Amino acid sequence: MNPDKRRQIFERLRAGNPKPTTELNYRNPFELLIAVLLSAQATDKSVNAATTALFRDAGTPQKMAALGAEGIEHYIKTIGLFRSKAKHATETCRLLIERHGGEVPEDRDALQALPGVGRKTANVVLNTAFGHPTIAVDTHIFRVSNRTGIAPGKDVDAVEQRLIKFVPDEFKQDAHHWLILHGRYVCKARTPECDGCVIRDLCEFRKKTHAEKPAPAKPRGPRAL
Repeated sequence: MNPDKRRQIFERLRAGNPKPTTELNYRNPFELLIAVLLSAQATDKSVNAATTALFRDAGTPQKMAALGAEGIEHYIKTIGLFRSKAKHATETCRLLIERHGGEVPEDRDALQALPGVGRKTANVVLNTAFGHPTIAVDTHIFRVSNRTGIAPGKDVDAVEQRLIKFVPDEFKQDAHHWLILHGRYVCKARTPECDGCVIRDLCEFRKKTHAEKPAPAKPRGPRAL
């Protein structure tokens, strides 16, 4: 894809959503970190439903650590992999207290040293909580980047590196949110909604879909007398 086409894509995404953000509910970097940790293989909607009460009752590393894994499980049992996630959350809280004074570090290596926090989670926290121009690549962004031709790559690391290289600087801060929302609501995995896509004419996907048109009504014969 040439640079001009790529720029037009992000200009249109920006025009449609000038201030995109995550759909996870949070009030501070700590809550964002926990929410992203819990969101692996789960929908943002299910995470928000669980964290409403969790953050209300234990919105700091100290309070959440005091709950322990079993206590956290009580709040997040509706989320997939809740037992392992509860253990990660508990240990993460402990390390935040011991190593970082209860604060979320603004550093990739320090974030990825926390249990259950990989590169994608670290990128989300750095971008959304601290304003770094990082681009976290999840399944939606991987699909959109390859399907449209914005930044094709064989794995998430390759796609991330190409996005960082090819996305113009002015769009990098919000690129993650635009692409994930586009993948979630328009460029869907099974049946992309190409007819309603604002970048349809710029996208290099060859198998664009078309909305099904209703079958024409059959002509009626003469009414029986």
